[in-house]
Amino acid sequence: MKTSFLVAKFLIILTAISCNASHKTADAGELFKSTAFTPAKSFTSGAEGPAVDKAGMLYAVNYEHEGTVGMVTPSGQASIFVELPNKSIGNGIRFNSKGEMYIADYTNHNILKVDMGTKQLTVFAHEDSMSQPNDIAIDSRDRLYASDPNWKAGTGRIWTIGNDGKVTLLEDNMGTANGIEVSPDNKRLYVNESVQRKVWVYDLSEDGKISNKRLLIQFPDFGMDGMRCDTKGNLYICRHGKGVVAKVSPEGKLLKEITLIGKLPSNIAFGGQDGRTAYVTLQDQQNIETFRVDEPGREWQMTKNNQ
Repeated sequence: MKTSFLVAKFLIILTAISCNASHKTADAGELFKSTAFTPAKSFTSGAEGPAVDKAGMLYAVNYEHEGTVGMVTPSGQASIFVELPNKSIGNGIRFNSKGEMYIADYTNHNILKVDMGTKQLTVFAHEDSMSQPNDIAIDSRDRLYASDPNWKAGTGRIWTIGNDGKVTLLEDNMGTANGIEVSPDNKRLYVNESVQRKVWVYDLSEDGKISNKRLLIQFPDFGMDGMRCDTKGNLYICRHGKGVVAKVSPEGKLLKEITLIGKLPSNIAFGGQDGRTAYVTLQDQQNIETFRVDEPGREWQMTKNNQ
């Protein structure tokens, strides 16, 4: 009886070890494999601006119809969070260190701010001379950086918005400036040009000035849209039209391409319990896809540090 008990116990241990090994293998195999997170056509073709708050909720613009911000739970249940006033339509979304939401309102040339508790919207910044604020990035001092493409002219600019809402032009006479991001150490600003297929990197000073512009990487085909950094400084760049997210090192080396279900990814954010879940908005599928990555997102880590 004792021998049988020991044998049974041994088999149970072996099974547990085997299952654990299989689980780890499965987890490893699931990295960079994209699946649908919300149903097709749950957003409009303007699906954009994903961002994750400190509670782990995901937000993106144009859920159900234009002019909304949708909220999606970690399980994928979506609902309208706010309706934007005055025919505003959002694009990029970011959160500051206080947990307040910023929205690039491209139709009215605004940066909107949302109090997450009351859902009250205010105009944080306005600039008539902008073509539009498109995507926005944020540094550790809560300064915003906005890309400003003029699609008809094929040109673009970069603006910065201070904590007081003051808008300042950083760079003029660019190509179609689109995706924009700050490095984890706050010493670099990345901006891509969709039509020209170039990603530029600038040195970023402590007071939010840029200098030493140089080319990080140029792609031979397709366009680009939003992009985000992980905590190692790798850029995840939405390749609009190619249906992939390109992972590019801080040195400008293409490390990986993550294949998506849709072909028109517009932007990306990181969340999940460990910051290693990527969320991508798709304009052709009109939904959000998700995949696991190997390092947490930079902004997810900033949010955790601010809690």
